[in-house]
Amino acid sequence: MDRRLPRPRDLAPLIQFKKPRLNPTERRLADALTIDDLRRIAKRRTPKAAFDYTDGAAEDELSLARARQSFRDVEFHPTILRDVSEIDTSRDVLGGRVALPFGIAPTGFTRLMHTAGEVAGARAAARAGIPFSLSTLGTASIEDVKAANAHGRNWFQLYMWKDRERSMALVERAAAAEFDTLLVTVDVPVAGARLRDTRNGMSIPPALTLRTVLDAIPHPQWWFDLLTTEPLSFASLNRWSGTVAEYLDTMFDPTVTFGDLEWIRSQWPNRLVVKGIQTLDDAKAVVDLGADGVLLSNHGGRQLDRAPVPFHLLPSVAKELGARTEILLDTGIMSGADVVAAIALGARFTLVGRAYLYGLMAGGEAGVERAIEILSSQVTRTMALLGVTSLDELTPRHVTQLHRFGRAES
Repeated sequence: MDRRLPRPRDLAPLIQFKKPRLNPTERRLADALTIDDLRRIAKRRTPKAAFDYTDGAAEDELSLARARQSFRDVEFHPTILRDVSEIDTSRDVLGGRVALPFGIAPTGFTRLMHTAGEVAGARAAARAGIPFSLSTLGTASIEDVKAANAHGRNWFQLYMWKDRERSMALVERAAAAEFDTLLVTVDVPVAGARLRDTRNGMSIPPALTLRTVLDAIPHPQWWFDLLTTEPLSFASLNRWSGTVAEYLDTMFDPTVTFGDLEWIRSQWPNRLVVKGIQTLDDAKAVVDLGADGVLLSNHGGRQLDRAPVPFHLLPSVAKELGARTEILLDTGIMSGADVVAAIALGARFTLVGRAYLYGLMAGGEAGVERAIEILSSQVTRTMALLGVTSLDELTPRHVTQLHRFGRAES
């Protein structure tokens, strides 16, 4: 083999310098290719108590781990030689068009993760053409979210608590602000045992202890933002000074029944979805009461540990109720492939909570946009590789759920 010294003109096409990004937020978000990448950035940039509130779940966190594993255990079945040059990820959901098969789930204490909070999520959702859901425990008001997403779709999540009049006052405000869907959460008779929060002494507003002061040292930007912006509070409720667990115990009502749900249905003029369905029988019952949709969810694993995995429950609910109601799903979604698998097995729509919050912690509003962008590109690519061009073409034949453990006979 003859060898020679390389000439400069031969080397020039091989050497391409990456255009530098001077904005540090843009630089770190551009390097994030997955939601897991955003999670790692969020963990570096956020104090432990705030990060663990988002990242953690109840007790041994088995419900969350199993939900995520259920999506990892999906086997796809692609079809070949289809024209997939154009992919349509839009569809009608609960009376309106959505651009993507996922929306932003309701999350509490959101400004704790980043001071941009729910407003950042609502703005990013508006640009993406997807719904934004505001929690009863949100840190932006109903009216602020409406202002941030004036022409998009806003949903309100309701905890029915002991003071019925105050609960319904929020419902009336959401209706007045033209929120088009009410998510009534039914899996919270009492607060789950979120051990990370207990160990961290998580409170609203954050309490300054020796531990939190030491934790502030590597997170100066987070603390600067917290201390120089509007005090952290539950914007739709009164201010509270105490631990999160204490607050939830004063709010949640263990006496709520199907009768209360029927009463709420009679009060709310728009679409109503029951969130927290974990059995087929309960799904049937709420549809019989007039719910427009059911949201299969175990609260992100934050209530009952070892609860049913929503993705495992989906096929049976879709088979029984798919023609009667709209089926939504959350818990465990960390990629667009997860979203596609859920749609294929009968979900009309999905909601993402942690995935959005990881983006928020990683880079504020730009981080939320990056999370949506990552999920959107993964949805589109997965559909193309499966050989489908629209969400309606996805069917159970495209997916097999691989089960690691069988159920023991009783």
